[in-house]
Amino acid sequence: MNNTGFDLFRISEDHEALRDAVRAVAQDKIAPHAAEVDEEATFPQAAHDALVASDFHAPHVPEEYGGVGADALATCIVIEEVARVCASSSLIPAVNKLGSLPLILAASEEVKARYLPPLARGEAAFSYGLSEREAGSDTASMTCRAVPDGDDWILSGHKAWITNAGVSKYYTVLAVTDPDGRRGANVSAFVVEKSDPGFGFGAPERKLGIKGSPTRELHFDNVRIPGDRMVGAPGEGLKIALRTLDHTRITIGAQAVGIAQGALDVALAYVRERKQFGRAIAEFQGLQFMLADMAMAVETARQMVYVAAAKSERGDKDLPFFGAAAKCHASDVAMRVTTDAVQALGGAGYTRDFPVERMMRDAKITQIYEGTNQIQRLVMARHILRGQTGA
Repeated sequence: MNNTGFDLFRISEDHEALRDAVRAVAQDKIAPHAAEVDEEATFPQAAHDALVASDFHAPHVPEEYGGVGADALATCIVIEEVARVCASSSLIPAVNKLGSLPLILAASEEVKARYLPPLARGEAAFSYGLSEREAGSDTASMTCRAVPDGDDWILSGHKAWITNAGVSKYYTVLAVTDPDGRRGANVSAFVVEKSDPGFGFGAPERKLGIKGSPTRELHFDNVRIPGDRMVGAPGEGLKIALRTLDHTRITIGAQAVGIAQGALDVALAYVRERKQFGRAIAEFQGLQFMLADMAMAVETARQMVYVAAAKSERGDKDLPFFGAAAKCHASDVAMRVTTDAVQALGGAGYTRDFPVERMMRDAKITQIYEGTNQIQRLVMARHILRGQTGA
């Protein structure tokens, strides 16, 4: 462990001002539509427009490409505050970072200059094409192929479970470029544009939660990709993908913290007003213990996410451990706290009249995407066994 205690991160006045600004946008422009977005499974366009208008849709884009250049902690705060009222909407800044971070980490200057400014201006969104139906946790077993044809590449195959597919204009896609090469070192990354001939989408998945964020397959029917759209060098795709996830798992942790905090907010408001046996149920010790445990869990998850964000910004060597730990712990907390929030509201919590049932459904995916929590524990264990973390 490179640092201990409060040296790991610092919440500056700028970060707190950012939180206040995002919270105001979330409350005024996003929260009023959250139930409808979930009920009708429609993309949260009002949230998108509000986030673009306030430069919160892709705050991570560096200033040299027209972005605001927010650091990793600031980006987490944006995602957390939006997720507090609408998890689907929080995937706008989260997935824009996921889709474009491979470019920031590894692309040529030409590729960055072509694709990052439209993202920064809100004219385009980015998605990430890594998973396949039979290549989820085992990403190296992907079957999507890119075959060289002169200076171009011909892309064929599919990707599955792609967040905001169909909405995004640009996609970072991983494909095997050397079928006979060493497993894990035979994959390359490309930028695919929505308008590319032969590129299409499957039907939207029917999901338990985050219904406002479309999840669809990507279909590649001999899509011609110019060679200058490769991200990094040939064969470096999987390495770039894993480096990306080390950073972006933290944003899922931030989303999970936001969902959990939102559920705790609703539970607190409810128990203060709900009366049984002649007094507010907040006065009962059993509920007080439940609320204390919920608040303690949310705060520990938040601290872990912020520490990991600081490590992401610095590029610390133990980032893979902390990124996995933050995502894993925060998502487990989100599932537990949202379930407890439903319990605190009793029968009312089980109805759509209150948002906690939606939050409980939304929380579940945070334990699954960007690496299941079982995979996160494997990542952490490897680093522990190598002596790459610890006090």
